[in-house]
Amino acid sequence: MAARKKAASESAKEAKEIYLDNSATTRCLDEVAQLMATIYTQDYGNPSSAHHFGVVAEKHLREAKEKIAKILRVKPEELYFTSGGTESDNLAVIGAAHANRRSGMHIVTTKLEHPAVKRAMEHLEKEGFEVCYWPVDPDGVVKVEAADSAISSDTVLVSIMHTNNEIGSVQPIAHIGQLLKRKYPKILFHVDAVQGFGNSVIHPKEMGIDLLSISAHKFHGPKGVGLLYVSEKVKLEPQILGGGQQNGMRSGTENVAGIAGMALAAETVYSDLEEEREKAFALKEAMVMGLMQVEGVQFNGIPGFTRLSDASAEKSSEQLEEELRSAIRRSAPHIVSVSFEGVRAEVMLHALEEKGIYVSAGSACATHKPEISATLQAIGLRKDLLDATLRFSFSRFTTLSDVETTVAAVKELLPELRKFTRR
Repeated sequence: MAARKKAASESAKEAKEIYLDNSATTRCLDEVAQLMATIYTQDYGNPSSAHHFGVVAEKHLREAKEKIAKILRVKPEELYFTSGGTESDNLAVIGAAHANRRSGMHIVTTKLEHPAVKRAMEHLEKEGFEVCYWPVDPDGVVKVEAADSAISSDTVLVSIMHTNNEIGSVQPIAHIGQLLKRKYPKILFHVDAVQGFGNSVIHPKEMGIDLLSISAHKFHGPKGVGLLYVSEKVKLEPQILGGGQQNGMRSGTENVAGIAGMALAAETVYSDLEEEREKAFALKEAMVMGLMQVEGVQFNGIPGFTRLSDASAEKSSEQLEEELRSAIRRSAPHIVSVSFEGVRAEVMLHALEEKGIYVSAGSACATHKPEISATLQAIGLRKDLLDATLRFSFSRFTTLSDVETTVAAVKELLPELRKFTRR
């Protein structure tokens, strides 16, 4: 068995490897890596230093802020650099709660949130804050009509992710933000846009967002660097204390190379965003249309098309394709969540890996601490499918050939793997 697995692994390496785990991390753009190498070896000064090297480093920071501020349509001084999405979420959630606790001790979020928000909420509950969970529908979309039942007079913060990292559901962020500003203007609105930024147009001020988190490695930038947008009207308590960098909001010598790389990656992906979105949607359509032909397959996070296998028998292919295309465009372009009846996700994942195809069984951040997905439970997924769900996620480097090869591999593997399912 071990010899067969080793031979299969070596065979996979010889063939083209297909990486479909881009929600976990993306490949850094060549031009980003080159820029960072230049900064590491030539413009390596500390941006707080007063001499020439410090001035050059500080210029990289200033230009990075200007580039990202232009994309978000915010002021450069409203942006704070962090070590990534987790720190940005922690600073937003805990920092806002602490700074505004005199106004209330009630916070609203959802069961779909990333652990960076979820654990921050649990931390605040231990401090005496009350956390309420806004309900979501079976497609993983917040029930906006339930706002009044979720929000109380004591609510100081609402935190909802833009795009779910596991199933690709996209929240009506602008609708929620405008609702909050109209009915509850004193409540702060935080959006975890780690999966959304780089795949969607996001303008915080127009969408009623007060705090926005992003992470560079999700859109072809480097790991270990992120950003938090903080509206100039927001009070926030710093979580890292030290030398007072970034106006005291986030102390610590800035990661100049990473920040410059993040800005270049953002500038690059937003230069042709619509073209890349259409390409990703086409890939998603191809994968869903290919896999929906397989018995016992369920799709998650696509509004109205959760159980495509059932719907396909009742509609013509033309009608189905039209409805599918419309439904897919209400979800994230780069994420496909699929549940395979009768096969554990881990088994399918490793079977695909032997063929040189790399996917995920859920959030990469929880891989080494496996637990039943809170997102899948929140949408009411059948119990037998909770550990039978895979995530396929694309990037600008993914091709139609990659998707077709993956669909063919799944069709080949499923019947064989189901034979060994424990009854």
